[in-house]
Amino acid sequence: MNSFLLSRITLDEAICHGKPTLRGSRLMVEAILELMASGMPHQELLDDYPGLEQDDLYACLWYAVELSRFSSSRMVAA
Repeated sequence: MNSFLLSRITLDEAICHGKPTLRGSRLMVEAILELMASGMPHQELLDDYPGLEQDDLYACLWYAVELSRFSSSRMVAA
């Protein structure tokens, strides 16, 4: 399932300076993750971004999981 979800994440140097985006749009994965981390309900995200689909939200989460597997971990100062 996660390979299907991760296929929704695109990297294109011509879009948002190559940052990960959702399905070739200008909606950056980072922005969606920040909104979810701030406590924004999934339904509110879907309402605010009409082109966004539930699987896009799951794709962002899977992308974060995959990044955490390969990045060195360190405490982030609050």
